[in-house]
Amino acid sequence: MADSPFTRIDPARLRSGWGVKWGSLPQGTIGAWVADMDFGIAAPIRQQLVDWVEREDFGYPFWRGEDPVVTAFQDRMADRYGWRPEPGRTRVFTDLIQVLQVVIEHATAPGDGIALHVPTYPPFLASIARAGRRLVPMPMRCGQDGWGFDGAGLGDRLRAAGCRMMLVVNPHNPTGRVFRRDELRLLADVAEELDLVVLSDEIHADLTYPGQQHIPFAALGADTARRTITATSATKAFNIAALRCAVAHIGAPAVRAALDKAPLDYFGTPSTLSRVATVAAWRDADSWLDELMRTLTRNRDTVTDWIAAMLPDSRYHPAEGTYLAWFDLPGWRPSGSGPAAHLARVAEVALSEGAEFSAGTTVDTTPFVRLNFATSPDNLDVVLDRISAGLRSGLAGSVR
Repeated sequence: MADSPFTRIDPARLRSGWGVKWGSLPQGTIGAWVADMDFGIAAPIRQQLVDWVEREDFGYPFWRGEDPVVTAFQDRMADRYGWRPEPGRTRVFTDLIQVLQVVIEHATAPGDGIALHVPTYPPFLASIARAGRRLVPMPMRCGQDGWGFDGAGLGDRLRAAGCRMMLVVNPHNPTGRVFRRDELRLLADVAEELDLVVLSDEIHADLTYPGQQHIPFAALGADTARRTITATSATKAFNIAALRCAVAHIGAPAVRAALDKAPLDYFGTPSTLSRVATVAAWRDADSWLDELMRTLTRNRDTVTDWIAAMLPDSRYHPAEGTYLAWFDLPGWRPSGSGPAAHLARVAEVALSEGAEFSAGTTVDTTPFVRLNFATSPDNLDVVLDRISAGLRSGLAGSVR
């Protein structure tokens, strides 16, 4: 890995920019929380951005024919995942939170239930609550074979909760689970039984590990595709979150018709640079992605070995996708702050607080933390050493 762009990171660069992961932290604290990476970007993305800046072409955007982001998305889905999106059904947005908010407003009414696996990405929980819809958790369970959910009687449970929509995050954030075909089929059958619109967040699809297969939800069949909005972006796998570009394939006819009637300015317009970077990522940066995944695989294994030694009783399974580790601290007792806040104080490492991933629901994730291991191997070693020291100093006097 001597010549790898993933061998080292530059903390000074990370702290001096506008990135929240490091820039929002006290000097000396290492960022391992928000889900972006400490690495740079792929050479093809950088070159396209530089070329566009040198052109000084920043007038109002125009392209002949279909939006190049849409065609790049359609080609990537077909080539990489064997799913061919229907032409004319893909819209470009700024990010997946915008997609969720727009879909909520056009697929549900205030008071409706929205089913989703919990724990989940905290901004999704907040977005649903702010929209006046009800969170209906499908709790994730930690079993011998990994993270899963209880499908028995799921349709009856969601019907009783007044659900009108299902949000599927696959690969799953924060547990890192890549759902199997039979699990997705169960969710699809429930959605058909209850006539639910499904929003499938597949932003982590490119971050699956060897031996795992990402299956687009809409690829399960024509009936499923007709009720599914597939949302994704190049931002997560290619480290370009600040460029703000996402796509949504609108399979549900009623939602598509409603969006077609909405004023054009309702959606905004992602910038030319965001489009240039997205197209370069999806068309020309897979060799960079392959090298990234080798580094992430090594880092994931490092975290797994560390947890086995340091927290052998933790509810943890190695991520099948994403660059996130989700684990609890056995014996944690509330002491006025969560375990991540405690570790930030005593270990100077910023992790994500587990309670945030179930806020507003009956699921308790207070003892958990989420660790982002998308960093250099040597920085990850420092992070884990600091956490180890913090654990030895005691979390609320109760970690074994």
